[in-house]
Amino acid sequence: MSWRPQYRSSKFRHVFGKAATKESCYDGVPITCSVQDNNFCAVNPRFLAVITECAGGGAFLVLSVHHTGKVDPHHPRVSGHRGNVLDIKWNPFSDYCIASCSEDTTVKVWEIPSHGVLKNLTVPWKELQGHSRRVGLIEWHPTANNILLSTAYDYKVMIWNLECPEQVIKNPVRTISHHTDVVLSMSFNTDGSLLATTCKDRKVRLMEPRSGNLLQEGNYKTHRASKVLILDNMKMLLTSGTSSWNDRQIALWDQDNLSVPLMEDNLDGSSGVLFPFYDPDTHMLYIAGKGDGNIRYYEISSEKPYIHYLTEYRSLLPQKGMGVMPKRGLDVSTCEVFRFYKLVTIKSLIEPLSMIVPRRSESYQEDIYPMTAGNRPALSGEEWLSGIDRGPVLMSLKPGSQVAESCPETKRLGSSLDTRRSQSRPGMLQLAYIQDQLEAKDGTGDDALTEEERSRTSLTNGEDLSLCSPPKTESELRLKFHKQQDEIRRLREQLSQRDVRIRQLELEIKNMKNSQSPSPL
Repeated sequence: MSWRPQYRSSKFRHVFGKAATKESCYDGVPITCSVQDNNFCAVNPRFLAVITECAGGGAFLVLSVHHTGKVDPHHPRVSGHRGNVLDIKWNPFSDYCIASCSEDTTVKVWEIPSHGVLKNLTVPWKELQGHSRRVGLIEWHPTANNILLSTAYDYKVMIWNLECPEQVIKNPVRTISHHTDVVLSMSFNTDGSLLATTCKDRKVRLMEPRSGNLLQEGNYKTHRASKVLILDNMKMLLTSGTSSWNDRQIALWDQDNLSVPLMEDNLDGSSGVLFPFYDPDTHMLYIAGKGDGNIRYYEISSEKPYIHYLTEYRSLLPQKGMGVMPKRGLDVSTCEVFRFYKLVTIKSLIEPLSMIVPRRSESYQEDIYPMTAGNRPALSGEEWLSGIDRGPVLMSLKPGSQVAESCPETKRLGSSLDTRRSQSRPGMLQLAYIQDQLEAKDGTGDDALTEEERSRTSLTNGEDLSLCSPPKTESELRLKFHKQQDEIRRLREQLSQRDVRIRQLELEIKNMKNSQSPSPL
């Protein structure tokens, strides 16, 4: 018998990383020199936030995701902290709300104007005062609105409810004190009923955040965990850290038994911290090392050997931190399944990096874009604190699907379709607008166009006019001109196809009428 290699079929076997062009990067950003093992960057479909180096307090920069190219060194910042900013996170249910924590022992929540930051912001929407030492990590609840977690060098994890009327909140709704050293990372499960943490005392803990009860605690001698993720749809935990020989490794744990890991995999002998990122929709795991230029990616399964290596993206530019775009901000027309924002300190550069599944068809690929978590909360903070758990509100990534606006103040910017839809399919909003007008003219539409539908025209060429910066150079002007020409050509083709289809249907109706007419006696 001849030996045949065993291949595991996977639709993500050939996923590849595609770095953005220089024109699509953010250049001249003074990235922080902090040695904290955080990502230092947060992204949503509208804004990019990055912690910057500054003197006299702490600050971070908020840019429109369309504001690529050279960044003005005097660009206004969010600068209300008295100490260095250590972590920032966007509210998953509002693209205009961001939280930050600092060495000044406070957590502050900021409201970003819809047009972006045009002057320095120093007054926060909420200020959380409860920790006695510097605050190193913050995390939003994945399904409950206005619930925020923070952990500091006082070894405590505090849960805050932002729905109270006070501007300065001094009393958290819950304080968790199970840790004996600094908490290194936190991770929620899908519905927010479980919280996993890693600590400097080498223990991995699984607890109920609402009650503070400790469910599981693991301490394996051959694995020192630094980062943790809950793989909720697999009932597993994944940790990244180092082995007893100081090799970087990842480990997989059973959620119900943290005494011994299910498997361990040594990666290399480098010293940088490993940042794990998990996509529950595709079951793909991305491992990026601090100071590395490469990103490894795997596929997770519920059967042994659990982790299947796919390939790795290689680059000469080392990353200090990584931001991740939510799924609702991806470009589905290019089969993009994940997008990183690499912080390259040596060049003061933020480089978008897209993970793409190669497909020949240009149509929407439903098999790689299942229903995913949207930007609507499943319950309020009070409901969650009362004991209710709910999974995330799901949404479709298919262009044209209805998406709730993530912030009520932005209704004047319009659109039941999110900006990401226009970015992924330039001209889709204009085509929908034209079709609605034609339907209203023909009498086929139910109602006349509403103000919200008319406001869709504020989105042009796949970009929000309020968030776009005018072209600064001749090359940028030429690029925008070509984009508009391509959009016009695409719209003409789609309209001509629609006219051809109308003629075909009219012909079919005429033939059916002729065939059904009674023959003369």
